[in-house]
Amino acid sequence: MISCNSSGYEDDKNDQIKIDDPDYSTKAELGYDGYYGYLGYSSTPVPEYGLGVSFYTAAWELVEDPLEFFQIGLPGTWIIPDNSDNLSTPLCPTGTLAREWSAWGPTWNGVFQTLEGGLGFWDSDVYRHNSPKFNINATPQCYDYGTESPGWGWGRLADGALTALPDNLLSIAQLSNRLLIPPDGLTFSGNPDGEFMGYAYMALPLTDSYNNSIVSIGNQSWTGFVNTENFKGPIAYYLPETWAKLSESYPAIEGRGLDNRKGVINGGAMEINRTTHFEALGPDRTLYIKVPKLNFPIKENKEALLVQDLIFYNELAIFNRVLDWRINNVETEEEFSESGMLSPSISPNQILLNVKGEDTCCFENIIESFVDNGGYGFRWLESDFEVGSFPEYYKYENNKMVPILESEVPSETELVEATFPNRVNGGAFTSPNTGSWVEPGPEQGPFTTTLNDGSTVTFYWYKFIDQPVFQQYNWDNEKKEALQTFIEKIHQKWDLTQNYIPPPTVGNLVSIDENLIVTPPSGYEYGYVPIVVRQDS
Repeated sequence: MISCNSSGYEDDKNDQIKIDDPDYSTKAELGYDGYYGYLGYSSTPVPEYGLGVSFYTAAWELVEDPLEFFQIGLPGTWIIPDNSDNLSTPLCPTGTLAREWSAWGPTWNGVFQTLEGGLGFWDSDVYRHNSPKFNINATPQCYDYGTESPGWGWGRLADGALTALPDNLLSIAQLSNRLLIPPDGLTFSGNPDGEFMGYAYMALPLTDSYNNSIVSIGNQSWTGFVNTENFKGPIAYYLPETWAKLSESYPAIEGRGLDNRKGVINGGAMEINRTTHFEALGPDRTLYIKVPKLNFPIKENKEALLVQDLIFYNELAIFNRVLDWRINNVETEEEFSESGMLSPSISPNQILLNVKGEDTCCFENIIESFVDNGGYGFRWLESDFEVGSFPEYYKYENNKMVPILESEVPSETELVEATFPNRVNGGAFTSPNTGSWVEPGPEQGPFTTTLNDGSTVTFYWYKFIDQPVFQQYNWDNEKKEALQTFIEKIHQKWDLTQNYIPPPTVGNLVSIDENLIVTPPSGYEYGYVPIVVRQDS
């Protein structure tokens, strides 16, 4: 047993648990504020290397069964525009969601725009199974809305529907002509157990900077690249216009979005957003808690390597070469150039978790985070707790949640026998049959495929420039044809077997669900992309 001494902790917190609360039961009752916290590492931003980032993160089955009300991201990162020169101007105007978060004032630099996503188990997932999924998430406008695929935002809309975003909020252009990007996220083959997925966000100059008669728009198309065993390369990108929309009604932020500014990366983390829990009072009037058992991919030395090979990039990595290719027709190799790379130093953060809104105590006696040769993970120390898992049980002692063994849980609480509710799949992601989805519309389809999560995906082949995201902009034919022509060159030159991101230092690569990899129909090999219009069970 671990004893938690309250010395050094605040004992006058307003939100301390009141054990004499008559609402507490002596039998296990389900609650919805289990784990919460950020587990990760820190790195120092390098402004000169703000045009891209890549790393490898492990994919594994975090829990034994898909659970309800469960959202935990596997180690990822957040990119925000570099507005370090802004010391006073609020980047989020009154009326936006993030502006309500006063702790981020006076500038709201950190929640103005974010490019994030990655691997994880998202509460918005509709078709959940044991393996994680991959999404390319972003919040373009002070968290007013999020977007994660060509067509859809973060799960359900406010009314609970799984319909696509309105045309004017579409943000992501499908770039790959070989990979489907479903609204519920990319799935994987088999049962990943610590294999690595590499991914990068790289700013590419796919279009020129311009002025749309209201505001200026930059030339940075933040593009998602992945590196897996069976698929490598760019999959989609955020249109620069996405980051400039808010400035049309709030001129004070013109030029401060990710279309113009370099990105800032401060580190990475597992974001434990929410889980369920069970609670009960023991015979000694002590509160006992059970949380879902979190498992980690132990390989050797009681260690789980979760992230490796963090790299920052400047314009020499690929930005300048793509610009020269597009403007001067000088073809470029697909691999990111070492001349534009920087491997930053990283340091492990302390493992800090909340259970039922209370800080945990004494984790450092069981598990520690480590950094070794540019990798980050967890190491299990000598204790009676199970190696490779976080503790499942806690008791409330001295205003802290103290990890305890299963054998220390009073049988009267019935916590050990309590089982967490499993996720029930249901619903369908649907696109509208009006607007940008049908005008000018697709060229071929429909086609269907069934993924490893049991869902069925319906997709059509669109001419690249005719896909829904572009139809909200009044581009002239010359601009549309120039982009279309360049994308056709990319499709011919860059394929899914070449290296883009440098290979991982250690370990094996995970494989994308084979059913996500498609072949263009005859006559549509270059310049056409598969757009998912529906996903259902």
